[in-house]
Amino acid sequence: MYGIIDKLYKTNNATEEELLFVLNNIDDDSKKYLIEKSNEIRLRVYGKKVYLRGLIEFTNYCVRNCMYCGIRAKNAKADRYRLTKEDILECADIGDRLGYKTYVLQGGEDPYFTDEVMIDIIKSIKAKYPNNAITLSLGERSYESYEKMFKAGADRYLLRHETASKELYENLHPGASFENRRKCLSDLKKIGYQIGAGFMVGLPNQTNEDLVKDLLYIKELDPEMCGIGPFIPQKDTPLGKEEGGTLEATTTLLGIIRLLLPNVLLPATTALGSVHPLGREQGLKAGGNVVMPNLSPTRVRDKYALYDGKICTGDEAAECRNCIEGRINRSGFEVEVTRGDNIKWQRREM
Repeated sequence: MYGIIDKLYKTNNATEEELLFVLNNIDDDSKKYLIEKSNEIRLRVYGKKVYLRGLIEFTNYCVRNCMYCGIRAKNAKADRYRLTKEDILECADIGDRLGYKTYVLQGGEDPYFTDEVMIDIIKSIKAKYPNNAITLSLGERSYESYEKMFKAGADRYLLRHETASKELYENLHPGASFENRRKCLSDLKKIGYQIGAGFMVGLPNQTNEDLVKDLLYIKELDPEMCGIGPFIPQKDTPLGKEEGGTLEATTTLLGIIRLLLPNVLLPATTALGSVHPLGREQGLKAGGNVVMPNLSPTRVRDKYALYDGKICTGDEAAECRNCIEGRINRSGFEVEVTRGDNIKWQRREM
């Protein structure tokens, strides 16, 4: 076990068999060693910096029917909403005042937000805040759509691959294509986005072999960002009564990802904070270096219910900002008020 962790630390690589051995056999002592090594690497590459992203959840309409998601098209109990362009710009104004240099525009796959609508929103934000980064998370679109939004000024795109197991992916995403999901990530990379992939931990019927596939896929893809979090059931979905993923398994995988990809931007997700009061702090200590406080208007936050028990739905943006900075500082890290590009991109610009 320790030999494999040392190999990961020194070479940033491991075989399929070695990764499976770690996931099958890790215990409290070896987990502590893994976290120490992953933290050493994040300190070497990024220091104590934690980058903030202002999250704007601007629509909960979605044409997809992912089995685990609370905003799936077939969930008749979802209270649907769309933010206007003016709403989104107001969120951006608040975010800029709070020091955020990246906005994450996240929503379901909502046909209302055509290329033309998105281009107008992107250009409007960039006109006011040309030095701030825009990250999009809008699901699967065509190469042409991604390219148009990139040319309009979008900088990054988050598209979790969800799982690298074809069978598991297709069971969880009726009517969706495993191959197209991967093609979208490849397209985004070709166009020039900083890309973010990622997966859920603790899905029903997910095995450690499946998680190893995720790790190997992430290593091969080499994204600028990787968002992982525990599966949390949502009561109005087909998986609403299933058992959720754990903080322990998720932080183990965060540590391994940091060792495999030293440069990656690795969020300590809201989902981690939703399964444990100190979940985000544990995520940071396992190698995480990004946190995404919510800028969405409080009137819609509880409607963006991807899963149950989501934290911070009632907090104003300034409360979220102050709360998370305090948590980051108490964990031994510090807020970095910049765009927070991947270190490879930062070096390009020097």
